Amino acid sequence: MVADVCFHDTLIDSASEVFETMMFMALEKISPEEAEMAEDTLLSSITFTGALEGCLAICCASQDAKLIAANMLGMEPEDDISMEDICDAMGEVSNMVLGSIKKRIADAVGEISVSIPCTVSGKMLDTSLGEKSNMTEEFVNLDGSLVKFQLFYKDN
Repeated sequence: MVADVCFHDTLIDSASEVFETMMFMALEKISPEEAEMAEDTLLSSITFTGALEGCLAICCASQDAKLIAANMLGMEPEDDISMEDICDAMGEVSNMVLGSIKKRIADAVGEISVSIPCTVSGKMLDTSLGEKSNMTEEFVNLDGSLVKFQLFYKDN
């Protein structure tokens, strides 16, 4: 049952699992008051539908996305990485985190279908699923990089 799922814990546990095993980066939770998002940001999101519908969003400064992509691709942060590769890597990160979430909530929620991830860059990006949706949000320090995770969801 959806009410039995702690989406906040599920979000942070899933993100930690992916970043620690795939990018060898440790997450450290920080308070929203400590979090000051850069103006130039990159937002990767992936949606899901089924008994539960929603969106997972990962937002960070473009330079922090490059660091995440470099770790994921086994490169050095100072290596030349194209914006296309950074966006692809961030899309895959959102896909892996949502996959981990999906695995953790399957018994309580049932099957959900997942979209193709989308990554955009711009100034002061934000997300919304609309009325009657729930949201859990976590800011983390990721080896010196600030990353915001948001999980929006609502029952169908």
